[in-house]
Amino acid sequence: MDPVSHRIANALVGNTAEAATLEIALSGPELLVGRDALLALYGARFGAEVDGAPLPQSRPVLARAGTRLRIGRVSAGSFGYLAVAGGFDLAPVLGSRSTYLPGAFGGWRGRALERDAVLPFAPDAEALAAARFGRATRGRRAIAAGRSETVPWFVPALSLPEHEVPAVRALAGLHSGAFDEPARAALFAARWRIAPESNRMGFRLRGPRLELTSPVEILSQATCLGTVQVPPAGQPIVLMADHQTTGGYPKIAEVIAADVPLLAQLPPGAALRFAPATLDDADAAREALAARVDTLVQRIRWELGDESA
Repeated sequence: MDPVSHRIANALVGNTAEAATLEIALSGPELLVGRDALLALYGARFGAEVDGAPLPQSRPVLARAGTRLRIGRVSAGSFGYLAVAGGFDLAPVLGSRSTYLPGAFGGWRGRALERDAVLPFAPDAEALAAARFGRATRGRRAIAAGRSETVPWFVPALSLPEHEVPAVRALAGLHSGAFDEPARAALFAARWRIAPESNRMGFRLRGPRLELTSPVEILSQATCLGTVQVPPAGQPIVLMADHQTTGGYPKIAEVIAADVPLLAQLPPGAALRFAPATLDDADAAREALAARVDTLVQRIRWELGDESA
């Protein structure tokens, strides 16, 4: 849902972006670490503990075998990413280790984790943890009565909203002209709220009813991440990470790629507004976000003593 946070969580333990992380939405699990591991929790902020002590987030943590992690309720954002050095040892499906819940395939048995699930580490996870944490610069500090260790530095959040009602930039959609003028104005003037029935396929929004100028029949067309469709009830749906590939509802807008991670981090009930953007704005924002992420990843690699940084 938030590929930026996924990538940075992996960087914090020395992985590339292709390694599997555990995505945690709104509240997390209790986990027993079976082998020494270098871990990092990044993205949304949670009430989290390691062996009863506060778990430092947004930084690498060396956890010994037998360590217990308890990840509670979220306090900011929606999605957090738990990375482990070497990644979780899951077989790729169609080139990805992600779980596709609607199709029940990929990831861990094609479904969300359940009680007593065992997520395997990479075979060399212990060696990677020792080597990568051992090279970390600027010292280290003990946590959880010395059973675990971390570093004195952390990385800032890139996807969490900075305002109570964040602005999500969007382009006019393919069928924007099919909506009446009050609807087109309301899309950008209104305050929208994310409905509780939202999911990974789409965020349903609550706000003013968006009306078409006249009824229109649309053949199913390709949809994209960030497409804003409007069903007959007039309440828009923003398509998210698990969206369908085609759809027949009129498209009033397209959320720009750079703002999808921000949108993903808004929990049910959160407010947002749409801000108009051009294609040039979207291109510039995507390039600026990519540059920020690349710079942060390079900084993390330097802190971890990666000679290729």
